[in-house]
Amino acid sequence: MPTTLWKTTMTTATPDTKLKRNHPDEIVIGLVSVSDRASTGVYEDKGIPALQEWLGAALSSPWQVVTRLIQDDAPTISATLTELVDEVGCDLVLTTGGTGPSRRDVTPEATLAVATKEMPGFGEQMRQISLNFVPTAILSRQVAVIRETADHAALIINLPGQPKSIKETLEGLRDAEAGGAVKVPGIFAAVPYCIDLIGGPYVETNAEVVKAFRPKSAVRAPRPA
Repeated sequence: MPTTLWKTTMTTATPDTKLKRNHPDEIVIGLVSVSDRASTGVYEDKGIPALQEWLGAALSSPWQVVTRLIQDDAPTISATLTELVDEVGCDLVLTTGGTGPSRRDVTPEATLAVATKEMPGFGEQMRQISLNFVPTAILSRQVAVIRETADHAALIINLPGQPKSIKETLEGLRDAEAGGAVKVPGIFAAVPYCIDLIGGPYVETNAEVVKAFRPKSAVRAPRPA
């Protein structure tokens, strides 16, 4: 079956600007990199480019992205998450950085501060995946939450800070001896159905990267080519 190619829009929407969707099922994704040094230009941020590259390979339905590079400060993080959900209209917000045990790592606390529901399974699964690679995965404190307004809701997920770890937790573990079959599912397999349940767009993925899981009753017919 021919594959429909969707154009990805990348923008740095200003506050108080709700983005216009180019397609009813276009998902608006906020990417937030939390880093004192990267936000002040001491070094180049690698989190947002890594996420953009991964999403470009993983998503087969239309998507639009908004980026923010901010300092490791709880009020700034909370304000940014609120802006992206309430004002810009993001359906999914992915953060990277600030989830360790150091004094400046406050992303989980800032995320919980804007939540209406906590989704603990995402953080549990990320640590379980990362423990297959490094024992220090138990020091990670990533959380995931739902933020709801009167007419909108979004899923917010804290991801690790390193591009390699971001990819591993999103995609999961593959068994090299079984032809690359998924051994431990990555967290993104559950994201599209979660977006469905909170009233967001219908997101489809490239199964070769990560296969979205939905109950049979929630699966739509394939898009026309």
